[in-house]
Amino acid sequence: MDLANTSALVTGGASGLGGATAAALAGAGARVYALDLPGSIERAAAVEGVTYVAADVTAQDEVRSAVDRASGDAAYPLRTVVNCAGVGWAARILGKNGPHDLGVFRTVIEVNLVGTFTVLALAAEAIARTEPDEMGQRGVVVNTASIAAYDGQVGQAAYSSSKGAIVGLTLPAARDLAQYGIRVMTIAPGIVDTPMLATVSDEYRAGLAAGVPFPHRLARPDEYAQLVLAIVGHDYLNGEVIRMDGALRMAPR
Repeated sequence: MDLANTSALVTGGASGLGGATAAALAGAGARVYALDLPGSIERAAAVEGVTYVAADVTAQDEVRSAVDRASGDAAYPLRTVVNCAGVGWAARILGKNGPHDLGVFRTVIEVNLVGTFTVLALAAEAIARTEPDEMGQRGVVVNTASIAAYDGQVGQAAYSSSKGAIVGLTLPAARDLAQYGIRVMTIAPGIVDTPMLATVSDEYRAGLAAGVPFPHRLARPDEYAQLVLAIVGHDYLNGEVIRMDGALRMAPR
């Protein structure tokens, strides 16, 4: 699918995976709308071709407004949606202070899973109204899971549950939306050097990198963005999850 003269919507688009993806899509010719929380947008650098839109993926009205903005110009039909917004809070099911906080569990599910589904559904509605290209395509949605969906560690019950659900969503979503010419794919990254790791020490970061079979380093956000572009351009990729992890399989802790 050609990105030129199209629009793209990226959640979590002010930094990390989303920021790199927004920049890459803009560089490939798309008009990009990067959704994020207001505080994150305030810290984001200006990127040519990227318009920042303040929206919380857990607020349906805000998502709908952002989708309407991204799909409002018929000359630039909405073709690409990438869900990168997420949180990664950790807690054990039974910890020193008692059982896992149910509010924290619900919030992780709400942001990572329900937020992803909300954007997927509302964006698909808008994409389905566009004219298809010569191959019958209207668009592609790329969701973000994690290798924690398969190799969840101690303390990742909430996070792994949310990401495992995104893996499970991939195929039925692709089948549901096939009649509209919309593909659905998921990327499951390993350990990526994003702002989530900004607070850890260099020693801890080096230890994480050493555990990756090859290459012996953390993944970069631009490598995630590169994979998104490859998925967008490969019309026969649909209904599948791609691990981007350097062959890493996480240990229990």
